[in-house]
Amino acid sequence: MARDIAAQRQQLFESLRHSGIYDLRVLAAIASIPREHFIDETLRNLAYADRALPISKGQTISQPLMVAVMTQALQLTGQERVLEIGTGSGYQAAILARLSAHVYSVERYQELSYQAALHLTQLDIQNVSLYVGDGSPGWPDESPYDRILVTAAAPEVPSQLLAQLVMGGLLVIPVGGQERQDLLVVQRVPWGIQTYSLGSCVFVPLVGKKGWQE
Repeated sequence: MARDIAAQRQQLFESLRHSGIYDLRVLAAIASIPREHFIDETLRNLAYADRALPISKGQTISQPLMVAVMTQALQLTGQERVLEIGTGSGYQAAILARLSAHVYSVERYQELSYQAALHLTQLDIQNVSLYVGDGSPGWPDESPYDRILVTAAAPEVPSQLLAQLVMGGLLVIPVGGQERQDLLVVQRVPWGIQTYSLGSCVFVPLVGKKGWQE
């Protein structure tokens, strides 16, 4: 079983490289984090399939390619303080933790945050702080952040998140309707913001005060 998982992990690694993931640090981080630890045992044969998988509370663990694309877009050097909105399983937080100084992650479901904490502890990842609550307004008490990553779809870019970015900081966020969105990279600059799209995507909705209503 372990040999099969290792082969699947290597196959995914090669697939990501051929799909345009060029940041070697991102590829190394994904290779170092065992995705099977973050999903239900019944789905572990799919741990390295390049697809999103269901977790509790109607949420998902993102497709590995999407995790890689979003992480690469953050342009992490290892020195950044990163805010993640939507902890979910904790998989994305684990990747970010390998690539940044500290990760602050907000999850609206206590059960998911608790499970994520267990997963991160099992992997001895200590540079992640977790918070349970509405993530749509961010985590102002720990701001400012060098990077912000939102793993749920917002109807628009929340101004509160931009306000928590340092000048020159980057926000990666899916924005659009509840069925399909554009994956946006937003940079805070002295004269406002600069935005470009990485293409279309599909994420669960960002529910909260600055997102979608339940």
